[in-house]
Amino acid sequence: MTKTPLFDQDASLRNQSLARSDRLLRVFEDIHNHIYANEGLSSEQTFAEMMKVLLLKVCDEKGSEQKEFFILPEEFDGSKPSNLKDFEKRMKSLQEKTVQYLPDGTAKEQEVSLRLNSLAYAVDRLQHIDLLKSSRDVKGLAFQKFVCSEHRRGRGQFFTPEQVVDLCVRLLRPSAADRILDPACGTGGFLSEAVRFVLEHSSHADRKKFLQDGGRNVFGVEINPMVARTARIRLVLEDCPNARIVVADALSDWPPLDHEINRVASDNCSYEGFFDIILTNPPFGSQGKILDRSVLDRFDLGHKWTLRDGRYYKDSDLQSGQVPDVLFMERCLDFLKVGGRMAIVLPNGDLENSSAAYLRRYVLARAKILAVVHLPFDTFVPFGTGVKASVLFLEKTTVSNRKTRDDRVFFGKVTKLGYQANKNGSAVYQKDKNGKVVLNAGGEPVVDEDVSLLVEGYSRFLKTQRADETDNCFSLPAEEVADRFDLEYYKPSHRDLDKLLLDKGARPLCEVADILKRRSPKLAQPDQEVLYVELSDINVDYCEISGGTVMAVHELPSRASFQLEEGDVITAIAGNSIGTDKHMSAMVTQEFAGAVCTNGFRILCPKECVNPYYLLYYLRTEYFLRQVFRYRTGAAIPAISDEDLERVLVYIPPKHIQDAIASKVMKGFELRNESKRLVQDIGFALV
Repeated sequence: MTKTPLFDQDASLRNQSLARSDRLLRVFEDIHNHIYANEGLSSEQTFAEMMKVLLLKVCDEKGSEQKEFFILPEEFDGSKPSNLKDFEKRMKSLQEKTVQYLPDGTAKEQEVSLRLNSLAYAVDRLQHIDLLKSSRDVKGLAFQKFVCSEHRRGRGQFFTPEQVVDLCVRLLRPSAADRILDPACGTGGFLSEAVRFVLEHSSHADRKKFLQDGGRNVFGVEINPMVARTARIRLVLEDCPNARIVVADALSDWPPLDHEINRVASDNCSYEGFFDIILTNPPFGSQGKILDRSVLDRFDLGHKWTLRDGRYYKDSDLQSGQVPDVLFMERCLDFLKVGGRMAIVLPNGDLENSSAAYLRRYVLARAKILAVVHLPFDTFVPFGTGVKASVLFLEKTTVSNRKTRDDRVFFGKVTKLGYQANKNGSAVYQKDKNGKVVLNAGGEPVVDEDVSLLVEGYSRFLKTQRADETDNCFSLPAEEVADRFDLEYYKPSHRDLDKLLLDKGARPLCEVADILKRRSPKLAQPDQEVLYVELSDINVDYCEISGGTVMAVHELPSRASFQLEEGDVITAIAGNSIGTDKHMSAMVTQEFAGAVCTNGFRILCPKECVNPYYLLYYLRTEYFLRQVFRYRTGAAIPAISDEDLERVLVYIPPKHIQDAIASKVMKGFELRNESKRLVQDIGFALV
């Protein structure tokens, strides 16, 4: 048969690098909607058939000169088919040829089950698009958006922004000799990017061997069969059709299972310690805890851990439940060989919360930290979750090669990923001083991102073991990174502030004031009325309690806890405002003596070395606020622990300076009280 002539419909999409992902996305969605409306399939079944059609398209592009993925105008006019006999033959032939691009045992599940009418519509819409020549970024983003719209769970486990994927791969730099795994591979973003990187940075011989050995080098585990199918297609797009995508739960009990990983790893006798590179974004966000005791019992981190004499010990008792990301951390370390490296996306709480300290000690016992990259707060908003996250880069070690004096940890902060924090993740482009979009040499708009700058900074760090030493890019000796892994805690400006205060003789807050949690005895009397003071009752500008609510004790919220006395200084230890210029601190005056306050405050009783009004003033300074911001943890409701509050440094100037500052603060209180009296004394009545 003569090859079909030039097509006119959607000709702008054919044989070019698509400039906009939404054009490709529109085609995907049109086909999906047509199948859903005409085939009587569920949404998931429709999605599965759509993926099979895309696989046929990709394999046809990769095949011989004689293409078969097309439909002639006389066979289909864009709305209804006429004679589809030849079309049916072409599709059957193409289906048979597609088998050669698939791993053994997976061909049957990829057979298209659509009626010819629906298949004709899909081919008509796709035949003018050259997927292989389309921009990789545009293609990847269209796949992400399409799959995300069909499988949005609000959990973030399927979808990792391409920019984050690119960052992880470029920092780990996998080679053709590496065995690569993503145990929560979703749509295959990490694996496809890793394959692309290997092919671009390897010799011809190494590339050829890598592709031939794809079934022994590239692995993914995905619990959702539909999403796993998408991963297979993306890897075919990247010339790695032999990659093994295992449909399974990566937290399964692996040794007894007949998975490809176990069979390939048989030379090594175990899947444990098998992989050179792991890239993954495990489930987290609003995902619930794993409660199955048989699962928890298989993991060290499924057990409780007890701190004794500065060390954590695993208990025989199990956790009541454990978040998946923590168990994935352990499983990844199991999969990784000694000397192997991994990049894992984690919620910031794993890196900073005191409740996760045992996890960080566990990690340091099995690996050394290579780098920590802090992601923007809105990274995952377009993908259904607003959780704050970072990427942790590790190298698995043994006791003998754990850490040397020369080891350093790289810290980097991404501030711009190149897209907006909306449901579509709309692209953001650089603009010149006149507000015009900046174009590159090829005439394409330049994305406004700083991932590339961070990758360059890491490359320099690898050569010199020194980073740029800014708050967004710095390094530290590995021995100094222990209890916390988060970038905010170690920022140079914070460490410089500590040094400045210590050089000036500053002392920990616990040495200049007693930090009390004085539980009110009134709480034992359910019917007694009390004045209750909340965080919102503080006038931040004037550092005073501006009001409260009279309530019976039995009506109080559970957070109502502490009794206030005249002369106390209170300061907030929880809430989004702590450590900012809206941080709440106040002096307790006679009017509020005996009131009950929320446990979101701590009561400070100044010692003789510090004037109470000077201490109140200090709580408003950047010296105090920056330290609180450094120590605070938690994403939903940030808080500073009592231990960290005690460590906050307070500069104590000579007594005459304290008294001078205190007198001005006291004068401010007097003037405000006088103002209140003047207003109250105004006599006014209608006559």
